[in-house]
Amino acid sequence: MFDPLLVDLSRLQFALTALYHFLFVPLTLGLSIMIAMMETVYVMTRRTIWRDMTKFWGVLFGINFALGVATGITMEFQFGMNWAYYSHYVGDVFGAPLAIEGLMAFFLEATFVGLFFFGWDRLSPRAHMIVTWLMALGTNFSALWILIANGWMQNPVGSAFNPDTMRMEVTDFMAVLFNPVAQAKFVHTVSAGYVCGAVFVLGISAWYMLRNRHVALAKRSFVIAAAFGVASSLSVIVLGDESGYALTDNQKMKLAAIEAMWETEPAPASFTAFGIPSLSDRKTHYAIHVPWVMGLIGTRSIDKEIPGIDQLVARAEERVRNGLGAYDALEKLKVNLGDTAARAAFEAKSQDLGYALLLKQYVEDPRTASDQQIKDAAWSSVPQVPWLFFSFRIMVACGFALLVLFVTSLWYTMREKGAPRWLFSLAVLAMPLPWIAIELGWFVAEFGRQPWIIDGVLPTFLATSELGIYNLILSIAGFTLVYGVLAVIEVRLMLAAIRKGPDIADMITGRPSTSLAEPKPAMQPGE
Repeated sequence: MFDPLLVDLSRLQFALTALYHFLFVPLTLGLSIMIAMMETVYVMTRRTIWRDMTKFWGVLFGINFALGVATGITMEFQFGMNWAYYSHYVGDVFGAPLAIEGLMAFFLEATFVGLFFFGWDRLSPRAHMIVTWLMALGTNFSALWILIANGWMQNPVGSAFNPDTMRMEVTDFMAVLFNPVAQAKFVHTVSAGYVCGAVFVLGISAWYMLRNRHVALAKRSFVIAAAFGVASSLSVIVLGDESGYALTDNQKMKLAAIEAMWETEPAPASFTAFGIPSLSDRKTHYAIHVPWVMGLIGTRSIDKEIPGIDQLVARAEERVRNGLGAYDALEKLKVNLGDTAARAAFEAKSQDLGYALLLKQYVEDPRTASDQQIKDAAWSSVPQVPWLFFSFRIMVACGFALLVLFVTSLWYTMREKGAPRWLFSLAVLAMPLPWIAIELGWFVAEFGRQPWIIDGVLPTFLATSELGIYNLILSIAGFTLVYGVLAVIEVRLMLAAIRKGPDIADMITGRPSTSLAEPKPAMQPGE
């Protein structure tokens, strides 16, 4: 039998390190593209102000990139440390995209990061611009392969369990690569990173405008961030809709939990704008429904149903019972791999083996489970509905609030009088919103998959290492301390660079920025 505390602590440690690491990833994605856009304008116009903008925002990118690398390395080690059985069970599949990410995307990214910082006086402007775009491309490729790995955890296609090796193995790598869940996650996550970068540039530019410092740089950066933010926000909304459609096909239980849809509604299903889900009576109280919206998002039709939690639990119970046949056949194959009858029985029901493994949280041998334990195992396939319900809605609210901010900022930049001071203040205050939305998005994606670490294949409670509780508590405390120190370093470096302004880039590259002596524009903020 498994130790619930061991599982909870293992999950807590990985969640803390993953959420902390992902504070840096989206900003890296967003800034890399914006820096490349700025340098492209410099190459096209040869105006040194654009070179100075590229170098200044590049310094902030570099600080963030370094911290992202430092915090990301520890996550991969955790698979072998805290999730040893997971690594053994699915390592042949999960390890492939991570290895490609390290060998191709990360090396590409790291190489061109160095050339970006130290190639200003060694490369022609056009060659340096190409380097910057390749740096941005490498950054996005890193996200692609990681999200392919994560997408496989959400929708394990292109693989099968081999009873001879007792492991999952790749059967179709192209199916893994073009997994619809992975592709939807990639474009949605990258777009969210672009929004994060846009808000970051917008907020810091607004801060400069409020203090009437580096106005030439801040004014141009504000305009680019507003325009890029509008496009990115619209992309997040459209691609988020595509992610919802992918859930309907591949993760029905997660979608039902996000919507707190306990019972199947007549098509097209309504969207619950607000409500208070309750696990005790399995109802959503004080619900405010928007007719048709969920049906249109989830099925792209008005006549297809979205199954509710009750219906999905009934289906899960059927799969648990069917999976017992696969489990029994597998136990016989462990004794005699040449048992053809057992192999045929396993192949016929192998797709439900994972559901039979859910019974191991109640009984050592699933074949001895009672009828009530089978029902309990089926209900354990339901994630924590209230957490998902509210997290998703806060995430969506943050996304639409940022879209309004970007549209308002872009509209004011097109006016002759310029943007008012209150808008600059609002842009500064809105800077935490993309991180809140992104962290909640990952929470919904990962917490909504529970109780599975590999959806429908391997329950989370079976995937941990045989570590002591003391070791886990000690490592969590250590990670918290080290990451706390890194957070202080990150904030201090960022604030120091922002206070220094464009001059910080000259300290790194060694070339003075002639454009800093440009006269201030006649139009001042708020005029």
